[in-house]
Amino acid sequence: MRDLGLVASSCGGLDVRFAAELAKPAAARGWRPAITLTPTAYRWLEHTGGLADVAACTDLPVRSVSRLPGEPRPHPDPDVFLFAPASANSVAKLALGIADNQALTVLGDVLGAPGITMVVAYQIQDTRAHHPAWQRHLGTLADAGVTLHRLDPDRPWTEVLDLLP
Repeated sequence: MRDLGLVASSCGGLDVRFAAELAKPAAARGWRPAITLTPTAYRWLEHTGGLADVAACTDLPVRSVSRLPGEPRPHPDPDVFLFAPASANSVAKLALGIADNQALTVLGDVLGAPGITMVVAYQIQDTRAHHPAWQRHLGTLADAGVTLHRLDPDRPWTEVLDLLP
């Protein structure tokens, strides 16, 4: 079993698609998901009752906050990361190096590191894609070796698992 850093932010469909189309299928493919959620994604899943489904996909704790000094590290150090779904806000922060939550800290710590594979599958409104900074954010991530994929709301999220090594 290989460890997968599975990170998610709050995007439409998170409550019904994340466990069913990403976490469970990843585990079925032999990955051990080390799941980290943005604080808002955690709240969404907690509110909708989907957090239990997510937690059932792994033997590791589902994280959304940093550990306290002296606490043991709850996750291993994966060499493969999937950030899905990634909101436009989180993609921008990752590209700019802003690590204001545990999910972005985990990703920012390994972005561009040799031997690390990162896939970012993002959701964005068509109008937001025209923002002048958006293409620069994608370019920054691509230059760091990130594989980028735009999630299509009409297609299964599972297809991004095919982008993993």
